[in-house]
Amino acid sequence: MLHLLIESLRGWEATLFSFGLLFIAFMAGLFLYGFIFHFLDRMANLGFIFSDPRMVQRWSWPARVILPLLLMAALSPFLRFHEDIRVTLQHVFAPCLIAAGTWLLINTILGLEDVVLSRYDVRVKDNLRARMVHTRINVLVKICLVVLLVIAFALVLMTFDRIRQVGVSILASAGIIGVIAGIAAQRSIANFFAGIQIALSQPIRIDDVVIVEGEWGVIEEITLTYVVVKIWDLRRLVVPIIYFLEKPFQNWTRITSPLIGSVMLHTDYTIPIHELREELRRILDKAPYWNQVAWALQVTDAREHSLELRALVSADSAPNLWELRCHVREKLIEFMQARYPQCLPRFRAEMVDSGDAGDGAPRGSAAGLPSGRQSDGPRPS
Repeated sequence: MLHLLIESLRGWEATLFSFGLLFIAFMAGLFLYGFIFHFLDRMANLGFIFSDPRMVQRWSWPARVILPLLLMAALSPFLRFHEDIRVTLQHVFAPCLIAAGTWLLINTILGLEDVVLSRYDVRVKDNLRARMVHTRINVLVKICLVVLLVIAFALVLMTFDRIRQVGVSILASAGIIGVIAGIAAQRSIANFFAGIQIALSQPIRIDDVVIVEGEWGVIEEITLTYVVVKIWDLRRLVVPIIYFLEKPFQNWTRITSPLIGSVMLHTDYTIPIHELREELRRILDKAPYWNQVAWALQVTDAREHSLELRALVSADSAPNLWELRCHVREKLIEFMQARYPQCLPRFRAEMVDSGDAGDGAPRGSAAGLPSGRQSDGPRPS
Protein backbone atom coordinates (compact mmCIF):
# COMPACT_ATOMS: atom_id res chain seq x y z
CA MET A 1 0.00 0.00 0.00
CA LEU A 2 2.80 2.45 0.95
CA HIS A 3 4.70 1.56 -2.22
CA LEU A 4 1.63 2.29 -4.37
CA LEU A 5 1.09 5.58 -2.54
CA ILE A 6 4.67 6.64 -3.25
CA GLU A 7 4.35 5.67 -6.91
CA SER A 8 1.21 7.81 -7.24
CA LEU A 9 2.99 11.00 -6.22
CA ARG A 10 3.74 13.41 -9.04
CA GLY A 11 5.24 16.89 -9.46
CA TRP A 12 5.68 19.08 -6.46
CA GLU A 13 4.06 16.49 -4.20
CA ALA A 14 6.83 13.99 -5.06
CA THR A 15 9.55 16.59 -4.51
CA LEU A 16 8.08 17.67 -1.18
CA PHE A 17 7.73 14.05 -0.11
CA SER A 18 11.38 13.36 -1.03
CA PHE A 19 12.67 16.31 0.95
CA GLY A 20 10.52 15.30 3.90
CA LEU A 21 11.87 11.75 3.70
CA LEU A 22 15.45 13.02 3.71
CA PHE A 23 14.70 15.27 6.69
CA ILE A 24 13.11 12.40 8.61
CA ALA A 25 16.14 10.18 7.86
CA PHE A 26 18.51 12.92 8.99
CA MET A 27 16.65 13.51 12.28
CA ALA A 28 16.34 9.77 12.88
CA GLY A 29 20.11 9.44 12.44
CA LEU A 30 20.73 12.17 15.01
CA PHE A 31 18.26 10.55 17.40
CA LEU A 32 19.99 7.18 16.93
CA TYR A 33 23.34 8.87 17.56
CA GLY A 34 22.06 10.39 20.83
CA PHE A 35 20.62 7.07 22.00
CA ILE A 36 23.80 5.07 21.25
CA PHE A 37 26.16 7.55 22.84
CA HIS A 38 23.94 8.01 25.89
CA PHE A 39 24.16 4.24 26.33
CA LEU A 40 27.96 4.31 25.88
CA ASP A 41 28.30 7.12 28.43
CA ARG A 42 26.37 5.07 30.97
CA MET A 43 28.76 2.15 30.37
CA ALA A 44 31.91 4.28 30.73
CA ASN A 45 32.70 3.01 34.23
CA LEU A 46 32.23 -0.67 33.45
CA GLY A 47 35.76 -1.09 32.10
CA PHE A 48 34.88 -2.23 28.56
CA ILE A 49 37.36 -1.08 25.95
CA PHE A 50 34.63 0.11 23.54
CA SER A 51 32.92 2.18 26.24
CA ASP A 52 36.15 3.87 27.27
CA PRO A 53 35.75 7.68 27.20
CA ARG A 54 38.69 7.99 24.80
CA MET A 55 37.03 5.64 22.33
CA VAL A 56 33.67 7.39 22.69
CA GLN A 57 35.29 10.77 22.08
CA ARG A 58 37.01 9.44 18.94
CA TRP A 59 33.70 8.09 17.62
CA SER A 60 31.64 11.18 18.38
CA TRP A 61 32.03 13.27 15.21
CA PRO A 62 32.26 10.41 12.67
CA ALA A 63 29.08 8.90 14.12
CA ARG A 64 27.22 12.23 13.81
CA VAL A 65 27.96 12.12 10.10
CA ILE A 66 27.68 8.44 9.24
CA LEU A 67 24.41 7.59 11.01
CA PRO A 68 22.21 10.23 9.27
CA LEU A 69 24.04 9.61 6.01
CA LEU A 70 23.47 5.86 6.30
CA LEU A 71 19.72 6.27 6.84
CA MET A 72 19.40 8.75 3.98
CA ALA A 73 21.27 6.39 1.66
CA ALA A 74 18.99 3.53 2.74
CA LEU A 75 15.90 5.57 1.84
CA SER A 76 17.31 6.90 -1.44
CA PRO A 77 15.44 4.29 -3.60
CA PHE A 78 12.14 5.72 -2.32
CA LEU A 79 12.93 9.30 -3.31
CA ARG A 80 10.66 10.70 -6.03
CA PHE A 81 13.05 13.24 -7.52
CA HIS A 82 13.74 13.42 -11.20
CA GLU A 83 15.68 10.35 -12.36
CA ASP A 84 18.88 12.30 -13.04
CA ILE A 85 18.75 13.93 -9.61
CA ARG A 86 18.10 10.60 -7.90
CA VAL A 87 21.00 8.92 -9.67
CA THR A 88 23.26 11.83 -8.80
CA LEU A 89 22.25 11.61 -5.14
CA GLN A 90 23.00 7.89 -5.10
CA HIS A 91 26.44 8.59 -6.58
CA VAL A 92 27.02 11.25 -3.91
CA PHE A 93 25.89 8.99 -1.07
CA ALA A 94 28.29 6.18 -2.01
CA PRO A 95 31.63 8.07 -1.79
CA CYS A 96 30.37 10.01 1.23
CA LEU A 97 29.58 6.77 3.03
CA ILE A 98 33.01 5.38 2.14
CA ALA A 99 34.70 8.55 3.39
CA ALA A 100 32.66 8.61 6.60
CA GLY A 101 33.27 4.89 7.18
CA THR A 102 37.00 5.40 6.65
CA TRP A 103 36.95 8.31 9.09
CA LEU A 104 35.21 6.10 11.65
CA LEU A 105 37.69 3.25 11.17
CA ILE A 106 40.67 5.61 11.44
CA ASN A 107 39.34 7.08 14.68
CA THR A 108 38.65 3.58 15.96
CA ILE A 109 42.28 2.58 15.35
CA LEU A 110 43.54 5.78 16.98
CA GLY A 111 41.20 5.30 19.92
CA LEU A 112 42.39 1.72 20.43
CA GLU A 113 45.95 3.03 20.31
CA ASP A 114 45.16 5.60 23.01
CA VAL A 115 43.48 3.01 25.25
CA VAL A 116 46.19 0.37 24.88
CA LEU A 117 49.14 2.75 25.30
CA SER A 118 47.56 4.35 28.37
CA ARG A 119 47.98 1.00 30.13
CA TYR A 120 51.76 1.02 29.56
CA ASP A 121 53.45 4.01 31.18
CA VAL A 122 56.97 4.69 29.88
CA ARG A 123 57.67 7.03 32.81
CA VAL A 124 58.05 4.23 35.35
CA LYS A 125 61.52 2.99 36.33
CA ASP A 126 61.28 -0.45 34.73
CA ASN A 127 59.66 0.56 31.44
CA LEU A 128 61.12 -2.06 29.10
CA ARG A 129 57.79 -3.77 28.35
CA ALA A 130 56.04 -0.39 28.00
CA ARG A 131 58.61 0.80 25.45
CA MET A 132 58.25 -2.47 23.50
CA VAL A 133 54.46 -2.04 23.31
CA HIS A 134 54.66 1.67 22.41
CA THR A 135 57.11 1.02 19.58
CA ARG A 136 55.17 -1.88 18.09
CA ILE A 137 51.77 -0.19 18.36
CA ASN A 138 52.99 3.13 16.90
CA VAL A 139 54.50 1.53 13.81
CA LEU A 140 51.64 -0.93 13.21
CA VAL A 141 49.06 1.85 13.53
CA LYS A 142 50.84 3.87 10.85
CA ILE A 143 50.89 0.82 8.56
CA CYS A 144 47.16 0.21 9.10
CA LEU A 145 46.32 3.84 8.36
CA VAL A 146 48.27 3.82 5.09
CA VAL A 147 46.61 0.58 3.93
CA LEU A 148 43.17 1.82 4.97
CA LEU A 149 43.53 5.10 3.07
CA VAL A 150 44.70 3.32 -0.10
CA ILE A 151 41.74 0.92 0.01
CA ALA A 152 39.27 3.75 0.68
CA PHE A 153 40.65 5.79 -2.23
CA ALA A 154 40.32 2.79 -4.56
CA LEU A 155 36.73 2.13 -3.40
CA VAL A 156 35.76 5.76 -4.03
CA LEU A 157 37.11 5.52 -7.57
CA MET A 158 35.15 2.31 -8.13
CA THR A 159 31.86 4.10 -7.46
CA PHE A 160 32.23 6.00 -10.75
CA ASP A 161 31.62 3.97 -13.89
CA ARG A 162 34.06 5.87 -16.07
CA ILE A 163 37.00 5.46 -13.75
CA ARG A 164 35.99 2.19 -12.07
CA GLN A 165 38.76 0.40 -13.92
CA VAL A 166 41.29 2.69 -12.22
CA GLY A 167 40.00 1.63 -8.82
CA VAL A 168 40.07 -2.04 -9.78
CA SER A 169 43.62 -1.61 -11.04
CA ILE A 170 44.76 -0.16 -7.71
CA LEU A 171 43.47 -3.24 -5.89
CA ALA A 172 44.19 -5.94 -8.48
CA SER A 173 47.44 -4.69 -9.99
CA ALA A 174 49.38 -4.01 -6.82
CA GLY A 175 52.25 -6.13 -8.07
CA ILE A 176 52.79 -4.07 -11.23
CA ILE A 177 52.41 -0.81 -9.34
CA GLY A 178 54.86 -2.11 -6.75
CA VAL A 179 57.46 -2.87 -9.40
CA ILE A 180 57.10 0.56 -10.99
CA ALA A 181 57.19 2.31 -7.63
CA GLY A 182 60.15 0.22 -6.56
CA ILE A 183 62.15 1.27 -9.61
CA ALA A 184 61.20 4.92 -9.18
CA ALA A 185 61.70 5.11 -5.41
CA GLN A 186 63.87 2.26 -4.24
CA ARG A 187 65.14 4.15 -1.21
CA SER A 188 61.67 5.08 0.01
CA ILE A 189 60.41 1.51 -0.39
CA ALA A 190 63.48 0.23 1.48
CA ASN A 191 62.75 2.65 4.34
CA PHE A 192 59.11 1.54 4.42
CA PHE A 193 59.99 -2.15 4.78
CA ALA A 194 62.75 -1.26 7.23
CA GLY A 195 60.06 0.38 9.38
CA ILE A 196 58.04 -2.83 9.36
CA GLN A 197 61.12 -4.87 10.23
CA ILE A 198 62.02 -2.56 13.12
CA ALA A 199 58.45 -2.81 14.44
CA LEU A 200 58.81 -6.60 14.59
CA SER A 201 62.46 -7.06 15.63
CA GLN A 202 62.71 -3.84 17.68
CA PRO A 203 66.42 -2.98 17.69
CA ILE A 204 65.21 0.41 18.90
CA ARG A 205 62.14 1.39 20.89
CA ILE A 206 60.41 4.55 21.97
CA ASP A 207 62.39 6.22 24.80
CA ASP A 208 65.54 4.14 24.15
CA VAL A 209 68.81 5.90 24.96
CA VAL A 210 71.09 5.71 21.92
CA ILE A 211 74.29 7.17 20.51
CA VAL A 212 73.89 7.91 16.80
CA GLU A 213 76.50 9.70 14.72
CA GLY A 214 78.33 10.57 17.93
CA GLU A 215 75.24 12.22 19.46
CA TRP A 216 73.69 11.07 22.76
CA GLY A 217 69.91 11.17 22.71
CA VAL A 218 66.56 9.48 23.26
CA ILE A 219 64.32 7.89 20.61
CA GLU A 220 61.39 10.31 20.47
CA GLU A 221 59.43 9.14 17.41
CA ILE A 222 59.52 6.18 15.02
CA THR A 223 57.73 6.45 11.69
CA LEU A 224 57.71 4.18 8.65
CA THR A 225 60.51 6.12 6.98
CA TYR A 226 62.53 7.98 9.63
CA VAL A 227 63.39 8.14 13.33
CA VAL A 228 63.55 11.31 15.44
CA VAL A 229 66.26 11.31 18.13
CA LYS A 230 65.95 13.94 20.85
CA ILE A 231 69.48 15.14 21.62
CA TRP A 232 70.41 16.06 25.20
CA ASP A 233 70.53 19.78 24.30
CA LEU A 234 66.96 19.63 22.87
CA ARG A 235 68.04 19.43 19.23
CA ARG A 236 66.34 16.81 17.04
CA LEU A 237 68.35 14.39 14.90
CA VAL A 238 66.24 12.97 12.05
CA VAL A 239 67.70 9.70 10.78
CA PRO A 240 66.41 7.48 7.93
CA ILE A 241 65.00 4.37 9.51
CA ILE A 242 67.12 2.08 7.36
CA TYR A 243 70.17 3.51 9.14
CA PHE A 244 69.38 1.38 12.20
CA LEU A 245 69.51 -1.81 10.09
CA GLU A 246 72.63 -1.02 8.08
CA LYS A 247 74.98 0.83 10.44
CA PRO A 248 76.18 0.15 14.00
CA PHE A 249 74.92 2.33 16.83
CA GLN A 250 74.83 2.18 20.61
CA ASN A 251 71.60 1.34 22.42
CA TRP A 252 72.05 1.77 26.16
CA THR A 253 68.59 0.50 27.12
CA ARG A 254 68.13 -2.40 24.71
CA ILE A 255 67.52 -4.98 27.46
CA THR A 256 67.09 -3.05 30.70
CA SER A 257 66.87 0.59 31.74
CA PRO A 258 69.31 0.51 34.71
CA LEU A 259 72.86 1.46 33.74
CA ILE A 260 76.35 1.53 35.26
CA GLY A 261 78.58 4.53 34.65
CA SER A 262 82.06 5.60 35.63
CA VAL A 263 83.68 8.71 37.04
CA MET A 264 87.38 9.06 36.24
CA LEU A 265 89.76 10.88 38.61
CA HIS A 266 93.50 11.59 38.44
CA THR A 267 95.25 11.95 41.79
CA ASP A 268 98.69 11.94 43.30
CA TYR A 269 100.28 8.69 44.50
CA THR A 270 99.87 9.78 48.11
CA ILE A 271 96.05 9.74 48.05
CA PRO A 272 94.55 7.49 50.79
CA ILE A 273 92.39 5.28 48.56
CA HIS A 274 90.54 3.60 51.43
CA GLU A 275 89.28 6.93 52.80
CA LEU A 276 88.30 8.08 49.32
CA ARG A 277 86.34 4.86 48.88
CA GLU A 278 84.51 5.42 52.14
CA GLU A 279 83.71 8.98 51.09
CA LEU A 280 82.28 7.67 47.81
CA ARG A 281 79.91 5.40 49.73
CA ARG A 282 78.79 8.30 51.96
CA ILE A 283 78.13 10.42 48.87
CA LEU A 284 76.08 7.66 47.23
CA ASP A 285 74.01 7.05 50.37
CA LYS A 286 72.84 10.66 50.21
CA ALA A 287 72.44 10.82 46.41
CA PRO A 288 68.80 10.61 45.21
CA TYR A 289 69.72 9.11 41.84
CA TRP A 290 71.65 6.05 43.07
CA ASN A 291 69.63 2.82 42.83
CA GLN A 292 71.81 0.95 45.39
CA VAL A 293 72.72 -1.76 42.89
CA ALA A 294 76.42 -1.23 42.21
CA TRP A 295 79.32 0.94 43.30
CA ALA A 296 83.10 0.63 43.46
CA LEU A 297 86.32 2.63 43.54
CA GLN A 298 89.22 1.07 41.67
CA VAL A 299 92.73 2.04 40.65
CA THR A 300 92.66 1.45 36.90
CA ASP A 301 96.08 2.82 35.97
CA ALA A 302 99.35 4.00 37.54
CA ARG A 303 100.89 6.61 35.27
CA GLU A 304 104.16 8.43 35.46
CA HIS A 305 102.84 11.40 37.41
CA SER A 306 99.44 10.31 38.75
CA LEU A 307 97.06 7.51 39.61
CA GLU A 308 93.91 6.94 37.58
CA LEU A 309 90.91 6.11 39.75
CA ARG A 310 87.54 4.92 38.49
CA ALA A 311 84.37 5.25 40.54
CA LEU A 312 81.57 2.98 39.35
CA VAL A 313 77.97 4.00 40.09
CA SER A 314 74.56 2.75 38.94
CA ALA A 315 71.19 4.39 38.28
CA ASP A 316 67.75 3.42 36.98
CA SER A 317 67.94 5.41 33.75
CA ALA A 318 70.40 7.23 31.53
CA PRO A 319 69.33 10.77 32.63
CA ASN A 320 69.62 9.75 36.30
CA LEU A 321 73.02 8.20 35.64
CA TRP A 322 74.29 11.41 34.05
CA GLU A 323 73.14 13.47 37.03
CA LEU A 324 74.66 10.95 39.46
CA ARG A 325 78.04 10.93 37.70
CA CYS A 326 78.24 14.73 37.75
CA HIS A 327 77.22 14.78 41.41
CA VAL A 328 79.80 12.16 42.46
CA ARG A 329 82.59 13.85 40.47
CA GLU A 330 81.86 17.22 42.10
CA LYS A 331 81.67 15.84 45.65
CA LEU A 332 84.86 13.77 45.35
CA ILE A 333 86.79 16.78 44.08
CA GLU A 334 85.44 18.90 46.94
CA PHE A 335 86.51 16.18 49.40
CA MET A 336 90.06 16.07 48.05
CA GLN A 337 90.34 19.86 47.98
CA ALA A 338 89.21 20.13 51.59
CA ARG A 339 90.95 17.11 53.15
CA TYR A 340 93.82 16.20 50.86
CA PRO A 341 94.81 19.16 48.69
CA GLN A 342 98.36 17.81 48.52
CA CYS A 343 97.02 14.70 46.76
CA LEU A 344 95.84 16.54 43.69
CA PRO A 345 97.89 15.79 40.56
CA ARG A 346 101.26 17.55 40.50
CA PHE A 347 104.67 17.32 38.82
CA ARG A 348 107.89 16.83 40.80
CA ALA A 349 111.44 17.99 40.14
CA GLU A 350 114.63 17.38 42.08
CA MET A 351 117.33 20.06 42.43
CA VAL A 352 120.97 18.95 42.54
CA ASP A 353 124.05 20.98 43.40
CA SER A 354 126.50 22.31 40.84
CA GLY A 355 128.96 19.55 41.56
CA ASP A 356 126.63 16.89 40.23
CA ALA A 357 124.83 18.78 37.49
CA GLY A 358 127.49 21.32 36.55
CA ASP A 359 125.12 24.22 35.98
CA GLY A 360 122.57 23.73 38.77
CA ALA A 361 119.77 22.82 36.35
CA PRO A 362 116.98 20.57 37.61
CA ARG A 363 117.39 16.87 36.94
CA GLY A 364 114.63 14.92 35.33
CA SER A 365 111.54 16.13 33.52
CA ALA A 366 110.29 19.38 34.95
CA ALA A 367 108.26 20.33 31.91
CA GLY A 368 104.96 21.83 32.91
CA LEU A 369 106.16 22.69 36.44
CA PRO A 370 104.01 25.58 37.69
CA SER A 371 105.75 28.91 38.22
CA GLY A 372 107.22 29.31 41.70
CA ARG A 373 106.88 25.62 42.68
CA GLN A 374 110.07 24.10 44.06
CA SER A 375 111.11 20.83 45.62
CA ASP A 376 111.68 20.37 49.31
CA GLY A 377 115.44 21.22 48.90
CA PRO A 378 118.66 20.08 47.26
CA ARG A 379 119.55 16.44 47.58
CA PRO A 380 122.51 16.04 50.05
CA SER A 381 125.80 15.04 48.47
